[in-house]
Amino acid sequence: MMYVRKSTLLGLLGVLSFSLTLPMTRIALQGLSPDQIAIWRSIVAALVAGAMLLALRPQRPRGRQFIPLIGCSLGTVFGFPFFISLAMQTVPASQGAIVVGLLPISTAVFGVLIGRERVTNLFWVYSVVGMALTLVFVIWRNGAEFGVGNIYLLMAVVSAGFGYAAGGMLSRDIKAWIVACWSLIIALPILAVLASFMPPVPLSSSWPVLAAFSYLALVSQLLGFFAWYGGLALGGIARISQLQLLQVFFTLGFSALLLSETIGINVAGFGLAVSLTVWLASKQKQTVATSKG
Repeated sequence: MMYVRKSTLLGLLGVLSFSLTLPMTRIALQGLSPDQIAIWRSIVAALVAGAMLLALRPQRPRGRQFIPLIGCSLGTVFGFPFFISLAMQTVPASQGAIVVGLLPISTAVFGVLIGRERVTNLFWVYSVVGMALTLVFVIWRNGAEFGVGNIYLLMAVVSAGFGYAAGGMLSRDIKAWIVACWSLIIALPILAVLASFMPPVPLSSSWPVLAAFSYLALVSQLLGFFAWYGGLALGGIARISQLQLLQVFFTLGFSALLLSETIGINVAGFGLAVSLTVWLASKQKQTVATSKG
């Protein structure tokens, strides 16, 4: 029981950390370009991660462990930050939160495909119900229109789901914070090349822009993954990923608070319904299949 509670607590901490990503990206876009945000947030996070690894000298990934590490890096260091920054140019953070609400099913699917996890049929039932509620919420909030910004959001969802599953799988073997740090370190050479084509973040930017960018670099791109990968490793990728359904409503709240985006009263009803599916899905048993040989 304590084991389950710890994994859930870590998962919730990760979700809460990521819930501010969309509003902070909208704020950072007031003074920076999408490319600047995506590249430089990862570079700053990588430099901090490198300093931590040099100071603490933990266990290093070895051999085949670099395969899921590369997948983690592709999804969370390149794919998600780039697509989210592009999407937030045209999509309100509150609307983006709804589409990003599809992340749990994306992460769970990749957890089954690459993480060798097995879940009950009821788990999928509750997960699909939660996803359906989220899609109903999308239609209710925004109608049937689905522009390029939402396409970028869907690409971000697929990228993050793949990266989360790969990172969670590797975190079974080495500590979660090491996975988060090394996923940035192996991306640093490519990030450095990309950064040579664009100016760095100007320190003369307004303080809200600098504060938002700092959050994206230090929390969204680094510290949040310490808790998130730890939760995925302890509680199972498919089960803990369902906590991301709550991220929708956390992000809506932060969007209203920080960006003054209008949130209707019916959001509370959807929030309670989705929370119920999260609770039911998290109660289902989930196992990890071990490879033979």
